[in-house]
Amino acid sequence: MIQFEIENHPDFDQHETVVFSNDEALTAIIAVHNSNLGPAVGGCRLFPYATTEDALKDVLRLSKGMTYKSALAGLPLGGGKSVIIGDPHKDKTRELLLAMGEFVDGLNGRYITAEDSGTTVEDIATIGERTRFVSGVMASDEFGGDPSPYTAYGVMVGIREAVKHRCQSDLAGIRVAIQGVGNVGRYLAELLVDAGASVKVADVNAANLARASAIPGVEVISIDEILCAEVDVFAPCAMGGVITHEMLGRIRAGIVAGAANNQLATSEMAGALLDLGILYAPDYVINAGGIIDVYYQQQGGRPQQVVEAHIEKIGTTLHSIFVASDEQRRPTCLIADEMAEEIFLGPDRKAA
Repeated sequence: MIQFEIENHPDFDQHETVVFSNDEALTAIIAVHNSNLGPAVGGCRLFPYATTEDALKDVLRLSKGMTYKSALAGLPLGGGKSVIIGDPHKDKTRELLLAMGEFVDGLNGRYITAEDSGTTVEDIATIGERTRFVSGVMASDEFGGDPSPYTAYGVMVGIREAVKHRCQSDLAGIRVAIQGVGNVGRYLAELLVDAGASVKVADVNAANLARASAIPGVEVISIDEILCAEVDVFAPCAMGGVITHEMLGRIRAGIVAGAANNQLATSEMAGALLDLGILYAPDYVINAGGIIDVYYQQQGGRPQQVVEAHIEKIGTTLHSIFVASDEQRRPTCLIADEMAEEIFLGPDRKAA
């Protein structure tokens, strides 16, 4: 385990710990952003990053997002994240996962890992053979520890609140375009259809599309079409960075609200969305259902009514953000950042 200096990196934000593992079994990075409220919790992402720099940028941004997410979700948790450089379809081995467990264990509980893109509940259970600092691996209920259904539930709650705020309507008849129908996107599609919404989906993965197309009422369209679909809500539920300068000229939805982390390619996109009159639900607020579920799993139980009641508060938080944004004519993500910082830094302190 090697600690390295990255204080001058543009995405470094007073991170408490950033450690790098690079040996024959594992190339990975763990970042702990802030633990003022509690131990840092965040998923383990396995992705074929082109460079170590790309992986570092991702883990720094994602770990920071987890701090803000847990704070606004009302959880006694800090923010962390881990990334493994590799192709989940080619490079995932038992040896790699066990090595990741040893890497996590080396932080002695400062970081607790869980499922993320490229990893499964079973993978986290294997990691857990080498460390007790894992979560999201319960096997006693219908989801088997998978937080994806609760992430989707939170996104549905957030979309419902955004539609209520912007359209003065419920979800019946609302048109939603979901980009990415992996675990979260597929569950979200089901929830939206059940609520009476009209749902279009797209994905680069044929297996994901096949599962989503089996949902009655879901329409499959191309990746190019999903970006400029004439809908009420655009829901990014794949990888981050989808809202770019180029995308702004194509988007035809009045609301952007989805499960993906770091949806804005740059911070300037927040102001651009506001100027275009597009309501943006900050990603780390709307997608907090998964970390809420993980927290309750850590407590040794997963009472559905309690978890769902906690997730429903996402709507209340978003309502406050939307109202403040309207009143102050400032981007929703800036409002959310300030609210979160007051929680994890204290009312008299601000993030640098």
